[in-house]
Order: sequence, then structure tokens, then C-alpha cells
Amino acid sequence: QVHLVESGGGLVQPGGSLRLSCAALGSISSFYFGGWYRQAPGKQRDSVASISSGGKTNYADSVKGRFTISRDNAKNTVYLQMNNLKPEDTAVYYCNVQGVGIYFDDFDAWGQGTQVTVSS
Repeated sequence: QVHLVESGGGLVQPGGSLRLSCAALGSISSFYFGGWYRQAPGKQRDSVASISSGGKTNYADSVKGRFTISRDNAKNTVYLQMNNLKPEDTAVYYCNVQGVGIYFDDFDAWGQGTQVTVSS
């Protein structure tokens, strides 16, 4: 069984930075997809950024040039570096990791969510 542990959220002023981490724990062989999503109050959950096993990245238009997703395969961890944060980035951020377990079973796991609040 695989579960994800998120960290790095908090309160930051506009223009500030935060780095989110998402560590996948359990019987993991490898992971081929890592993604970050966010959900603001009263809104649907939207994709923010994703990274494939080959390192290809995709970003929502609203965060391009400000956010960077990366991965550390040795640590089974996905990161989201967020710079020049804006009040509209305020949301609960969730990570999603998909991969293969040590018994060749596929997994698709979600983190518990971490609050990011951008406010002066």
C-alpha cells in the first residue's frame, strides 16, 4: 500500500515563495507520473502542474513562469516550487502520484492536502 505525505504549505505574503513536497511511502518500485492540483473554496479541483517519468512537465497557464515541478526518483518525492505567489493562488494543494509497486501492481495515490494562503 502506498500513501503520500505532503508538506510545505503555509501563509505567505504576495510575491513570496513556498516549496511543497510530496513523499510517496510504501512498497514502491517506481513512479511514472507526479502531479499537483489545487482546490479553492467553492471551486473544483484543478491541475496545476505535472511531470512524467521522462521529466516532461506541464503547467496551468495561470502558473507558467512562476511554479516549477520537479522529482527525486531516489526519494520517490515530487516537489512544487512556487514563486511570486498571488492571492489567487490561495487553495488547498493536493499531490497525485501514479506508479508501480514492488509486486508489479499499479498504484494511484493522493495526498491529504496542504493549505497555501497568500495574503498581506
